[in-house]
Amino acid sequence: MLGKSKALPSLASGLSARLLLLTVAFVMLAEVLIFAPSIARFRLDYLQERLAAGHLAILALEATPDYMVSPELTMELLTHVEAFTVALTKPGSGKLMLMDMPPDHIDATFDLRTVGFFGLIRDAFAVLWGEPMRIIRVLGTSPKDDRLRVEVVLDEAPLRHEMLAFSQRILALSLVISLFTAALVYLSLHLLMVRPMRRIGDNMSEFREDPEDASRVIRPSDRTDEIGFAEHELAAMQGGIRDALQQKTRLAALGIAVTKINHDLRNILATAQLVSDRLERSDDPEVKRVTPTLMSAIDRAANLCGETLNFTREGSPNLKLSCFDLSELTADVAGDLPGEVNGEPVWRNRVDGEFRIEADRDQLHRVLSNLGQNALQAGASQVEVTAEPVNGRLRVHVSDNGPGLPPRARAHLFQPFTGSTKSGGTGLGLAIARDLIRAHGGEIRLDYSTAEGTSFSFDLPLDQAKE
Repeated sequence: MLGKSKALPSLASGLSARLLLLTVAFVMLAEVLIFAPSIARFRLDYLQERLAAGHLAILALEATPDYMVSPELTMELLTHVEAFTVALTKPGSGKLMLMDMPPDHIDATFDLRTVGFFGLIRDAFAVLWGEPMRIIRVLGTSPKDDRLRVEVVLDEAPLRHEMLAFSQRILALSLVISLFTAALVYLSLHLLMVRPMRRIGDNMSEFREDPEDASRVIRPSDRTDEIGFAEHELAAMQGGIRDALQQKTRLAALGIAVTKINHDLRNILATAQLVSDRLERSDDPEVKRVTPTLMSAIDRAANLCGETLNFTREGSPNLKLSCFDLSELTADVAGDLPGEVNGEPVWRNRVDGEFRIEADRDQLHRVLSNLGQNALQAGASQVEVTAEPVNGRLRVHVSDNGPGLPPRARAHLFQPFTGSTKSGGTGLGLAIARDLIRAHGGEIRLDYSTAEGTSFSFDLPLDQAKE
């Protein structure tokens, strides 16, 4: 009985919401990686502007005969540069300086001529996260003339204020870009992936409720990508499941009918056996001649009915696992077979060593007994059993010296009622053996069948077979 179908998640808790959040997170991460060199470049440009402004302020000194200006002009020039002091050094010349009231101390010195890319990023974040009231000295070449060295001493607070404002603008722009990009990605993925996957999920839930309803088989779209491939494969799988369930339903109904027919037929055959027993005691020579043939036919018909009933009633094997030695089990199977043929033992146990296996002892006994009886009925006089570990599994071989299987039996080897090797047989022995081995997690196969003999083998999994 099918359980209750689980409902699809809502858009808020489904794949769409996760895609939206991931897109926003990844875009913000990309913006952070872009922000680091951007803020470093902003700081560098700010300081270079101060150096250029300092160079222009020093030019006022060069215009005077004594390289001096009034205190008022000095204050105005330093205010324009936003610095406490400005100094200019020319190669081979002296040093010109503008200075009003120099600070008591300098907290840090930065030489823009030697700092590298990562150093600029480090210094930029130090401004954002460091002490807010620092006095710094900046050295560098003049942006107007790279032969001149300019030095300025300034308060870092205005720089920090400008950098924070720039960061806020970058953050706002990043949020807008991330949300816009996330919306586009969300809509694209929702249309291309999420909505088709929800359609497939809805169809699977509907099909699960009634697999035999042809209208619930998905209709593939015209897409040629992976989603289209999944839709076509799902449609093929649902069609196969539907056909298999319909066939099983018909076979189940047929099995019930066969069971009832077999039950009535066995009662009729029982009456026929009673009549044939009376005929056997008749003194008429002609009756005595045909009675054995009649009784043999009735016995075969009754045996066919019995085996058919057993096969339809058994269903899936119910294993009762236990731990035992395979060699001891193989030796016990000899009791189900004739002891000798032409003075030679029929059942030969060649299981060397101790193989402790975990399996259903009775069912495995039944498999070996069926294989042995089939071999004798096919004309063999000796059956040999061996075992060996192969690729972490236990492989058991059952070989005989019979004349080999006829082509018809090989074509329908493990099919019930069609793979018999003897006249009047049901062909259920190998079919039952295969079901029992598969229930143990293994597989049975025909290794070879020639005029010199036939060999079957079956495997048991590693966790059920230990050497």
